[in-house]
Amino acid sequence: MTEAIYAVGDIHGHLDQLEIALDRIYADSSAAANIVFLGDYGDRGPASAQVVDLLLEAETNKRPWTMLKGNHDTYLALFLASANDHVSKGRPDLSWFDPVGGGAACLESYGVDVEGRAICDVHADALDAIPQAHISFLDRRPLYHETSSHFFVHAGIRPGVAFEDQVEDDLIWIRKEFLDDSRDHGKLVVHGHTAIKYPRHHGNRVNLDGGAGWGRPVYPAVFEGPDVYLLTENGRERLIPND
Repeated sequence: MTEAIYAVGDIHGHLDQLEIALDRIYADSSAAANIVFLGDYGDRGPASAQVVDLLLEAETNKRPWTMLKGNHDTYLALFLASANDHVSKGRPDLSWFDPVGGGAACLESYGVDVEGRAICDVHADALDAIPQAHISFLDRRPLYHETSSHFFVHAGIRPGVAFEDQVEDDLIWIRKEFLDDSRDHGKLVVHGHTAIKYPRHHGNRVNLDGGAGWGRPVYPAVFEGPDVYLLTENGRERLIPND
């Protein structure tokens, strides 16, 4: 029998949606399920700190969870290190404190006020308020998780490059070159990063970022060999390749 592996798309500070996703996984399997989280744990939503608390506790208790690094999981440490709020490689003109970046919501979940304040004052308060354990947790996230038939990653891969030769910038940032490529990558690539209205199976890849960062649900899924199912309030819903 093929072992099931579960995956959870981008969370973006929505603890309530994460808890719903976990409840659905436990209902389908058990609290001992193998789960891969695709990164982007904070920013935009109201509970970035609380999401990291939950994941860090799971790591401490040695749950069989693999928690990957997303691009948003680098922003907090970059800000603390430099007081530079322009941290996005995809949008270097955009402040992390803009709602698109989601940094203000992230810092507010740690009790740091942002609105109307000088960056230096926000930075000083953030250094005091944010536990080093959270920064260390986000920093040590692996970039991918590979099985015999699946490659789990935050953003995607550079097409035509062997899995072992992929670089961090692509694994947590890539979009167009990966999304527009229809070739077989050798394994089914499971990713988030690019928000869509509902998860889609494209044949060579599955996008699980259903847009939690924009107020939509966090979607958990289960992978059993070639079969992919979303876990909904009504149970399993098979995700059929449509491209």
